[in-house]
Amino acid sequence: MTRQNRIPSSVRRRSQLTEATRIVVKVGSSSLTTVHGGISEEALNGLVGELSAVRNGGIELILVSSGAIAAGIAPLGLDRRPRDLATQQAAASVGQGLLMAKYTQAFGSHGITVSQVLLTADDLIRRQQYANAFRALGRLLRLGVVPVVNENDTVATHEIRFGDNDRLAALVAHLVKADALILLSDVDAVYDGPPSEGASRIPTITSAADLEGVVIGSVGASGVGTGGMVTKVEAATMAAESGIPTLVTSTAQAGRALAGDDVGTWFTARGGRRPLRMLWLAQLASTRGTLVLDDGAVTAVASGSRSLLPAGITEVRGDFEAGDAVEITDAAGTVIARGLVNYASTELPEMLGRSTRELARALGQHYEREVVHVDDLVLVGPRAPAGTP
Repeated sequence: MTRQNRIPSSVRRRSQLTEATRIVVKVGSSSLTTVHGGISEEALNGLVGELSAVRNGGIELILVSSGAIAAGIAPLGLDRRPRDLATQQAAASVGQGLLMAKYTQAFGSHGITVSQVLLTADDLIRRQQYANAFRALGRLLRLGVVPVVNENDTVATHEIRFGDNDRLAALVAHLVKADALILLSDVDAVYDGPPSEGASRIPTITSAADLEGVVIGSVGASGVGTGGMVTKVEAATMAAESGIPTLVTSTAQAGRALAGDDVGTWFTARGGRRPLRMLWLAQLASTRGTLVLDDGAVTAVASGSRSLLPAGITEVRGDFEAGDAVEITDAAGTVIARGLVNYASTELPEMLGRSTRELARALGQHYEREVVHVDDLVLVGPRAPAGTP
């Protein structure tokens, strides 16, 4: 038996981390802050030490870091994380500068330059902003810089927020074509039950079937973070299903994780990489309404190569504007796709069941176009082809 055969398959898979040339690492607020909400320099410096060793070894790193809102709590005299968006934005505005100052100093002590990159969902779903973000991050990496990425909480609204930095990290990993993604928090792995009740670590997840019957609840008791194990599993699954292997583990295990040791839970890459906007649309977009289709339109849309035309729509639900994301269902209510709609909900009722040629004659040339173009449509659910959600 060769040495390769004697090594457990889960460990062999983790060798992808040691062979990676570009890695995205995400760290949560609970791993960086004290119980009072301020930045823990000990925790931050410890993490930066591990990351710097890898970066100085020639690996390109992008750090997606939470902590801006948490860092702004104490300077603003608040006793807990604010719940309202305006105060969260104020805390982020104060805390982001403090967080970056700490990162600049910590990485600088290892001879590494960092940069601040603040993103909103719009930056990763609109073509021009996406291209700009891709170019900027690529250039920073080529210059040897470690980009420190965070959601732009100061200007983000409820409608365009990622919701947590786990999902942001998955999208950034996709954006920069990373070889691997590491999601760090204060819990060392995904367990098959409550760790406090003697549950077992799940070392490897190769498909959704590996999580059947597993109840995954929120974790962390610091009160300064927004994510939990649920969001980490969702983000890891999203990344893995788009071809990026992902490790979920604790910040304390960061060094061992980067060395390829058997720690945490490894989500094996499966499926192919897809356009980032389609990944967002399938996994993260907040839908504003529903389009119900007849059987013929369901078959056409489910083929993955046809746009949605008004003739096949039987019902419009919700209140939305042109450009919003909507769900597309069959008559029984099963969601078969999501898409970006070209018309407002107020325009569609008089268009239902009519051909685009007929609409152009009756209402004008503006109406001779698809309700949802195939390039703005992604299949979901049981009808989706392999490798898609």
